[in-house]
Amino acid sequence: MALTSTRTARRTARLTARAALAAAVLTPMVFLGTGTGTATALPATGTGTGTGTDAPGTSAQRQAPPVAANARAAQPAPAPPASVPLTIARSAAGGARDVAITIDDGPDPVWTPQVLDVLKQNNVKATFCMIGTNAQKYPDLVKDVVAAGHRLCDHSVSHDTTMDHKPVAFQQREILDGKAMIERAAPGATVDYYRAPGGAFTPDSRQIAAAQGMRPLGWSVDPEDWSRPGAAAIVSAVEQQEQQPHPTVLFHDGGGDRSQTVAALREVLPWFAQRGYSFTFPVRTAP
Repeated sequence: MALTSTRTARRTARLTARAALAAAVLTPMVFLGTGTGTATALPATGTGTGTGTDAPGTSAQRQAPPVAANARAAQPAPAPPASVPLTIARSAAGGARDVAITIDDGPDPVWTPQVLDVLKQNNVKATFCMIGTNAQKYPDLVKDVVAAGHRLCDHSVSHDTTMDHKPVAFQQREILDGKAMIERAAPGATVDYYRAPGGAFTPDSRQIAAAQGMRPLGWSVDPEDWSRPGAAAIVSAVEQQEQQPHPTVLFHDGGGDRSQTVAALREVLPWFAQRGYSFTFPVRTAP
């Protein structure tokens, strides 16, 4: 019995020692795994489970090195958009032998495609001044205009030519809602200009447009194609005003039968090219 008791005591002592050793070894591992241990044993931020193990992709391993962070911080901020003057643009960008073609009152399902075809045939880029409700009704035509490389211009929601006699709140709605309608028709496209219906600008409307990045846009040559005087008369009116430097010419693709305008463009565009003109857009940021 004494021998058995002695063996039992020794076995118990050995088990107790092993348990103490295991506790001594495991306790630091749990300690390190909690994220409060030294950086030499385990990553500084553990799993928080007390198991003493960190799976790949822990927060410590995902931290970007200081150099990369500094590189990101040193990147220059995007340049702010160029300021748009309040004055009404009536000139083509470039020199005296540059001409800007502008097309008003569309888009129209009959005439806009024909105008686009004539422009393409003559390698001309134009500015389309669109009425918001038309853009909303024919969004695919707005997309076609943008896809062909032409620029967009807000021509108000409803083409009210008495806007200069209306309250500022009305002018603001017509301008901003018209712009929004065009932008919704062609997501991602920019509206670079605002042309008041009938040229009915006010100081307030110019301010509202410029604050939205739209240059107030007028014209310097008006062949009055909207009145349908005949294709020959439209061509003659443009040729008679040729002496004006860097002209901005007004045409229409909406508001009625524009077959005379299409016919006139077929003659006017080659005529400009033969006389050494280059086609461009109206000035936007220049005074």
